[in-house]
Amino acid sequence: MATRAKRARLSSGRPAPGPPAHALGPSRRPPCAAASPPRAPSSQAARAAGGGEQEPDPVAGFLSWCGRVGLELSPKVAVSRQGTVAGYGMVARESVQPGELLFAVPRAALLSPHTCSIGGLLERERDVLQSQSGWVPLLMALLHELQAPASPWSPYFALWPELGRLEHPMFWPEEERRRLLQGTGVPEAVDKDLVNIRGEYYAIVLPFMEAHPDLFGPSVRSLELYRQLVALVMAYSFQEPLEEEEEEKEPNSPLMVPAADILNHLANHNANLEYSADYLRMVATRSIPKGHEIFNTYGQMANWQLIHMYGFVEPYPDNTDDTADIQMVTVREAALQGVKEEAERLLLFERWDFLCKMEMVGEEGAFVIGREEVLTEEELTTTLKVLCMPAEEFRAFKNWDVWGKNEREENSLTITSIPKLKASWRQLLRDSVLLTLQTYTTDLKTDQDILSNKEAYAKLSWREQQALQVRYGQKMILHQLLALTS
Repeated sequence: MATRAKRARLSSGRPAPGPPAHALGPSRRPPCAAASPPRAPSSQAARAAGGGEQEPDPVAGFLSWCGRVGLELSPKVAVSRQGTVAGYGMVARESVQPGELLFAVPRAALLSPHTCSIGGLLERERDVLQSQSGWVPLLMALLHELQAPASPWSPYFALWPELGRLEHPMFWPEEERRRLLQGTGVPEAVDKDLVNIRGEYYAIVLPFMEAHPDLFGPSVRSLELYRQLVALVMAYSFQEPLEEEEEEKEPNSPLMVPAADILNHLANHNANLEYSADYLRMVATRSIPKGHEIFNTYGQMANWQLIHMYGFVEPYPDNTDDTADIQMVTVREAALQGVKEEAERLLLFERWDFLCKMEMVGEEGAFVIGREEVLTEEELTTTLKVLCMPAEEFRAFKNWDVWGKNEREENSLTITSIPKLKASWRQLLRDSVLLTLQTYTTDLKTDQDILSNKEAYAKLSWREQQALQVRYGQKMILHQLLALTS
């Protein structure tokens, strides 16, 4: 099972298209995601790419296909649209005990650049298809298989969502995205995505398709289709985790795992995907009563990440992995508020440059605060310490090579220890929170009033509801910090 990874110190914390953030599973919409756009009875994906007609009964066609490729489903589970939180899902026909096998997917049934019908070409052209995201080979495989009338994966595609109705914020009008999600970090993440997708398409993907017109017809030479498939891979692909001894290697490429991507997601999940040499196995992690839905997870993700990469959120307070960001430059801005003299300002920037050299801060970085922990504890502790220490102490600290372990442990920063911080540290943190709260278009009380009024909440569009949940969860964490620093 994936564990929560601390955010890279100098990244913005907003993943542009790149290796999927999850290692355990994709998602649909969670319980209580009211008014979610309905999913089509079977996918329009193949037809959108010029493929064949849809199966009369997509589930029956998929189950028949599972038998042909050796994908073993337990008789205790059923693929269904009934009893699931959204779209297709998997439901327990009988009660399931922890450790029971729910299904096993042979590696030959996985859809990847290696298993697709143009795998040889993709391997030969591997250098041409290299990109920052690392996704291009899989996306080329999907573009080809979707248009192929006799693709072995056609029954699998029939359970995909309709590509034209994906609800990632990248498909929202820009005005709506900014109006609803300002302050959450999502608009900035989407902007980066769209730039990267466009650049990747015109620099790599389109030239490759034009070089192989016999394999990629005009129907798939579309930036919009490519963008839709990027969103699909973002939400539905899996990434096999590296072994501990391989952690310095590049992440594994994403791949599509039939059956596993049918499961909906919950932070409080009841199933987990396990990898072995020949099969990928979905195993129950706790008891699942008869008639209950089977949920997978793909790690611990905040609501802003869920809506950005998957197009849904978990309503407050269900997502126990939710976080709020304080941009690193916001802490610098808060520290500058109290500076009156030019000499003080120059000294503060000297401190900031020192923190940059220590790789504790960056211009696009963020401090990440969870509901129960500070995920960037070392970075935030060191930043508060350096920005708040007296000038003479900073000079000594700056020239001290052995500043590390004991000092960091002595000033360990946790949620519960925040009230015990030095007054200057608490004030700087409080000022930073107040500046962060100003970036939202609404305050906590406004959001709270709507959430507590069922009638008013029901009148919101689905996107408005999802965005409200993202904002509210972040603001609750930030207001908790305000209370702790008062």
